Amino acid sequence: MTRDPKTLIRLARETGEEASAEPLDLGARVRELRKARDWTLEQAAREAGLARSTLSKIENGQMSPTYDALKKLAVGLGIGVPQLFTPPKKEQVSGRMVHTREGLGLHQATVTYEHELLPKAMTKKKMLPYRARVRARNMDEFDGWVRHDGEEFLYVLTGVVTLYTEFYEPIEMRRGDSAYYDASMGHNVVSVSPEDATILWITSLG
Repeated sequence: MTRDPKTLIRLARETGEEASAEPLDLGARVRELRKARDWTLEQAAREAGLARSTLSKIENGQMSPTYDALKKLAVGLGIGVPQLFTPPKKEQVSGRMVHTREGLGLHQATVTYEHELLPKAMTKKKMLPYRARVRARNMDEFDGWVRHDGEEFLYVLTGVVTLYTEFYEPIEMRRGDSAYYDASMGHNVVSVSPEDATILWITSLG
């Protein structure tokens, strides 16, 4: 399954940057993350499973990476894909509030889920709340485990799901059931009810 990197960039900006901010330089961000680890191009390319020349072109803005390359970069750097598009600078902000009416979140559909990012107008979030319709019916529909930084809270709104995790036995969950887990642990959710289940997900970004 592939997704348009432009969509990912737009989603990352909606969730992590001020609306008036300049577009993030992906190449500079990758170089910054690499140098923060004191890695050479060769080391970073090896960790990511990419050719040195490919990584060099990405850092210098000479090519737009595919989503597969972005995933490899994120895994190699030990971060989630959204962090590739999120500036490291964080500021303290207080007294903020956003109200999102039913159905007016930011919609993002994939083969396995239909996500609705709820506070789409809120910038510099510390957590990412979204509602999801679970389309997947078995683990074969996923391209491996989902992993990302932070912790995650899952609450079943309708239907029945099975939560699969890398280190625990699968858990069947019904309306009102919830789970809180380390999101860097591999995890996937499938619907086991006749209809697509719906869930509330809250992911920490800090």
